[in-house]
Amino acid sequence: MRKARRLAAALAVLLAGAVAAGCAGAGGGDGRTPAEGGKGDAGRLEKVTLVLDWTPNTNHTGLYVARAKGYYAEEGLDVRIILPGEAGAEQMVATGNADFGVSYQEAVTLARSEGVPIVSIAAVIQHNTSGFAAPASIGLKSPHDLEGKKYGGGWNLTIEEAMLDTLMRNAGADPSKVRIVTTGSADFFTSVERGDIDFAWIFYAWTGIEAELRGEPLDILYLNEYAKELDYYTPVLIASEKTIGERPELVRAFMRATAKGYAFAIDHPEEAGGLLADAEPDLDRELVIASQKWLSPRYRDDAPRWGEQKPDVWRDFANWLNRYDILIRDFDPEAAFTNDFLPE
Repeated sequence: MRKARRLAAALAVLLAGAVAAGCAGAGGGDGRTPAEGGKGDAGRLEKVTLVLDWTPNTNHTGLYVARAKGYYAEEGLDVRIILPGEAGAEQMVATGNADFGVSYQEAVTLARSEGVPIVSIAAVIQHNTSGFAAPASIGLKSPHDLEGKKYGGGWNLTIEEAMLDTLMRNAGADPSKVRIVTTGSADFFTSVERGDIDFAWIFYAWTGIEAELRGEPLDILYLNEYAKELDYYTPVLIASEKTIGERPELVRAFMRATAKGYAFAIDHPEEAGGLLADAEPDLDRELVIASQKWLSPRYRDDAPRWGEQKPDVWRDFANWLNRYDILIRDFDPEAAFTNDFLPE
């Protein structure tokens, strides 16, 4: 598999945007810090912007629960949830155009290696629930079954090819026998039905559950079952270094409410999924509820508390990226995340 540096240009744009913004403060309200556990002066709520990584889905349920149940309001916050657009959540948070965002360990690692000042403040899901999946009719039972098949990639082929390489080599399979085609954001089911691809990289909580509901079950090779270093945090919540340094009480208030939202989603998946579906009526309610039931126990999983992050997870993933010559500059795993704002 070739070692590429295709991310350099995109990250350079992100870094330039952060510098041009002069590390501006996050755009949340009038600059006041919410009172500890209260609503601030005269019950006024501080406006806070939260940018998602993608369209709303069950990765985000705790955020919607915290808003719908009034947990943010209890902390003095009026949280507006927005979509990232072309800029991306990382750039919006780094440049102060959003207070908080949803991202992935991959994106945070790559951005920080380029000097972009964003920090992961919580792991939304404790273990990686993504993997390479194909319709059950193909008979995908081991990495050897990927040989001679067509892979549809689109998010970042550099990383996707490296993951495919690791998974197959660890199992003694030959990654050179996979044909890689670029599909971009094309629908998985449509691409398979047309014969454009045989398998793709998916999150089972959404695409896998959708396949079950459609009566088109999938086989999936989970990344974390074949490589420890690929059991990374995806997604994560992020804030800028400036917000963390200058407005720690804002971050604490946001995280208290958010943790409460995910705790509710863990204990009450059907009701929590319903709140997400109510807030985003374009979503398929049946899919949301089924996905939520599958995902809820995986938010915290075996961690001592929701959101907890471990240094070795960040270190192992960065070392893996370095093996494939993907990181451009030095990366400090200890500075990329913090557990300091998680409630006890």
